[in-house]
Amino acid sequence: MASIFLWVIFPYVMGTIMIFGLLYRYAFRQISWAAPSTEIFEKKWLSIGSPLFHWGIVFAFIGHIMGVLIPKRFYEAAGVRDELYHAGAIIGGGIAGLMVVAGLVILLIRRIKFERVRIHATFAEFFSIIALLVVGGLGAYMTIVYNTTVTAYEYRATIGPWFRSLFVFRPKHELMDGVPLLFKVHVIAAFLFFASIPFTRLVHLFSFPARYPVRAPQQYRSRAGYKRIPEK
Repeated sequence: MASIFLWVIFPYVMGTIMIFGLLYRYAFRQISWAAPSTEIFEKKWLSIGSPLFHWGIVFAFIGHIMGVLIPKRFYEAAGVRDELYHAGAIIGGGIAGLMVVAGLVILLIRRIKFERVRIHATFAEFFSIIALLVVGGLGAYMTIVYNTTVTAYEYRATIGPWFRSLFVFRPKHELMDGVPLLFKVHVIAAFLFFASIPFTRLVHLFSFPARYPVRAPQQYRSRAGYKRIPEK
């Protein structure tokens, strides 16, 4: 019964909350569908933490697609050996995980350390960062530490097929029974985080900001030193 709840009912409930929450916010609170820049309050820490986090998330997202959504048989047909796949996953996933965690830590310290940033931060912002730190921290630990000191866990044979089975409404919950506890906690924390997205500024993730990595930064400049042109 616990297995059915955790790996069948729980994912669908969290997914439903996320989908309907996004639809509600888009329909009735669209003006808040954004992540306003706080660069005007502090720039140095933001210029380091934000790119680290955003690029890390992009790489981590690609890694999850390769490891969870793409079936193992695809790699076998392509001639990619398990050893080669896991080596690439540990190196690439480890770097992405460290980037995400480092970026989030910098952004969290920034929100606490600088008063002008802190007084404009909301509970939802702190919650988002901490929730992402839990999910990202677990992911980085599993990739870098667990997979190198315990065993290179073959999640493509368990978590991957289970996750894909959710989309066709034929959940194979039994595949999750033998999954290591750390991986289970990571999955549960991720679903909880997904359900919280509609209630935070992270809704802008669904606006497909494809130009973000190459866009020009927002520029702010002081009014001091500039003469006011008198009105005629």
